[in-house]
Amino acid sequence: MTEANHFHQTLPKPESTQAQIMLALDYYTEGPVFGEDGFLYYTNLAGEGIYRFEGGEPILWGKGKRPNGQAIMANGDHLLCDSLTSRVVLYDPMGKKLGDVSPEFINGVKVHCPNDIAVHTDKGFFFTDSIRHKGAVYFVGWDGEAYAVARGIDFPNGIVYHKEKSLLYVAESYKNSVLTIDLKLPESSPNYMTVMATLPFNEKNRETGNLPDGLAMDKEGRLWVAHYGMQAIQVLSESGELLASYDSGIPLTSNLCFANGYLWVTGGLAEPGPGRLSRLHVGIEGMSL
Repeated sequence: MTEANHFHQTLPKPESTQAQIMLALDYYTEGPVFGEDGFLYYTNLAGEGIYRFEGGEPILWGKGKRPNGQAIMANGDHLLCDSLTSRVVLYDPMGKKLGDVSPEFINGVKVHCPNDIAVHTDKGFFFTDSIRHKGAVYFVGWDGEAYAVARGIDFPNGIVYHKEKSLLYVAESYKNSVLTIDLKLPESSPNYMTVMATLPFNEKNRETGNLPDGLAMDKEGRLWVAHYGMQAIQVLSESGELLASYDSGIPLTSNLCFANGYLWVTGGLAEPGPGRLSRLHVGIEGMSL
């Protein structure tokens, strides 16, 4: 497919898009990402493992205390949010832990629960600190600089960085919404952090039954949202309009990524388990961010 044709990719019909369960696992899963080696990597949190999906089987690649969201660098290193140690951790391409790359305190505030991560290749990375009411988004530079990008978020979760627009997209789980943070504006600006979209809500669900979790963006700038408790993937336009809703095959849908025309999805039936890995053939590729 040519680059020009990417802008004519239409969404597949939800009624004809069925999730395929790829793995049934003991532990709830998170952090799906594809490496340059062509393999999917994911984490299993309470199981303390980082896995590579190879030959239809999970292969233990690395270990953490509570490994959550991750990103793979151009050189094959992994940046991983460890929610138990309250650090972002660097691993080499073979799964060896190289050390912590985020501080214990940022702007004088203790970091509690790193959840998900987005890389700014030129300068550093952003990550979400997932706590109720007082959650934050932080930036850590390759030079060691660290500061809060946004504060006072009710459980910030999934995060996407759009380099060209200088925007962050962040799931605010307990508000059932997705935020945009405009990094071109001062933090004091009223338009610095705005609600991009409020997601569909099931009133019969518990409070934890309508939580936007992981985020991924496709080549057309549409945002795909893992909707925890809803067994759903919600697709939003650039303006926040709900375009489609897909059955993820996983009740507690945690996160997602694109590869080779498929949308790969993590999560599970409960926490700490059992976990699941599914995929949906959508014929769409992710944006190179």
